[in-house]
Amino acid sequence: MSPSAVDIKVQGDTAVTIPNPVDNNALAAWRKTGAVPTGTAAFSTSDMFKSPACFTRPKAKRWDHHLSLEAKSRKPSSLKGAAKFLSRPGMISLGGGLPSSETFPFEEMSIKVPRAPKFSEAETHVSGTTITAGKHDIKEGKSLFDLEVALNYGQSVGFAQMVRFVTEHTEIIHEPPYSDWYCCLTVGNTMAWDATLRIFCERGDYILTEEYAFASALETAAPLGIRIAAVKMDEQGLLPEDMDELLSNWDEKARGAAKPHLLYTVPSGQNPTGATQSAQRRQEVYKVCQRHDIFIVEDEPYYFLQMEPYKAGVPPPSSREEFLKVLLPSFLKIDVDGRVLRLESFSKVLSPGTRTGWIVGSEQIVERFARHFESSNQNPSGFSQLALFKLLDEEWGHAGYLDWLMHMRLYYTHRRDALLEACEKYLPREVTSWVPPSAGMFQWIEVPWKKHPGYAQGKSHAEIEEAIFLASVDRGALLSRGSWFRSDKHMAEDKMFFRATFAAAPTDKMQEAIKRFGDALRAEFGLKDAE
Repeated sequence: MSPSAVDIKVQGDTAVTIPNPVDNNALAAWRKTGAVPTGTAAFSTSDMFKSPACFTRPKAKRWDHHLSLEAKSRKPSSLKGAAKFLSRPGMISLGGGLPSSETFPFEEMSIKVPRAPKFSEAETHVSGTTITAGKHDIKEGKSLFDLEVALNYGQSVGFAQMVRFVTEHTEIIHEPPYSDWYCCLTVGNTMAWDATLRIFCERGDYILTEEYAFASALETAAPLGIRIAAVKMDEQGLLPEDMDELLSNWDEKARGAAKPHLLYTVPSGQNPTGATQSAQRRQEVYKVCQRHDIFIVEDEPYYFLQMEPYKAGVPPPSSREEFLKVLLPSFLKIDVDGRVLRLESFSKVLSPGTRTGWIVGSEQIVERFARHFESSNQNPSGFSQLALFKLLDEEWGHAGYLDWLMHMRLYYTHRRDALLEACEKYLPREVTSWVPPSAGMFQWIEVPWKKHPGYAQGKSHAEIEEAIFLASVDRGALLSRGSWFRSDKHMAEDKMFFRATFAAAPTDKMQEAIKRFGDALRAEFGLKDAE
């Protein structure tokens, strides 16, 4: 079973018990501490929606010395700031250019969703609930959120109704050990990462990341002139001792830049390797970051897709309480300094097309993001925020959402097992090896390229990888090349990998693709066909 999320000790660790908001009575008591602002462009912060216990904790450290010139230069939006006066009784606004809702050609929006715990497509078709949002539900006393508000301009942190939900969710799952943490909605983690780089880095800076990292994250950094210092990995991901050695021996003159102060990591079901950092590993990484004053960006779209070890015979969690207990601790959960920015997303657990996620960090850092968003993307689509609110808050609640996350965990476990069974059946073990992932949606397959006949003929790593890739494509199976994810393109590649996902294709198609990849490997390496 995955290590427990309890008993994590770090410098300055503290423990405060919060009410159990999964219980409806406890949640109702918690929510009495602050009403949800429901007006157009209403101002809100996470402080309005935290439990009283949260405010007994110490505050985060300051990070002025890590902020970019761009981040330090941003000022609050005059127009967004003026929206706070809209809540005054009798106020007639001729200030901001907010269109009248009379001009919105959307009277109501209806969506059909699963009724917990009947989550399958077939069950939803038969017994799902149709929920409707009208244009004037707030005025009519039907809801806390409606189309009149959702389809107008809003604050850059997102609409208060969704800020409340993600704030409560964050405290339920992570219980950050400092008091002044905030949430801010984003248009997904890729956009949040782009903003992070602008807020923390100058052109020419180095950042730290795993030696194999999410290709889009690397491609976001490159045109900004940000360079990568690669940290070695093992089956658990990032190696803290290698990061410590790299930072301790940093040669500013040879590198042409100061020592990095930002770490980008995907701790759970890492993309592309599928590696998951254990609770102990996360502690060790955090302590290295404390030692070298490194700010941590944890990109965690796969956090809730944690699974039991493959073929371990361990049953999945049978209750919400057990599910919460076996979740690995996030960096946010052990962050006593406020040195972690957590990138959260609904993309992998609900749908990518919502284009809605959120960040969690100290008030100082999140405030800089809010200023950045005011003059860029502003906030996620009002349609998406309203649909998510109706589903997550009004229909499911936190308890139902946890039920859904447990369902998703089991769904991906079955898909992972199907892909691994295909690997065991169809891949030639003479030239492949892999470690079963315990989270996420990716399988990392190592191929000993120096055994390829082309190696003796002087062919390069890139040429052999290309030959295997195209042989697989010619047989109708598309896997990703490991070199696409190499974070430091200047380092020589000693190993060769291919990435397969168990997220997309139907189970039978996925197994057929692995068979075709196995056939390509046999052909390339001159092995006998499988019987």
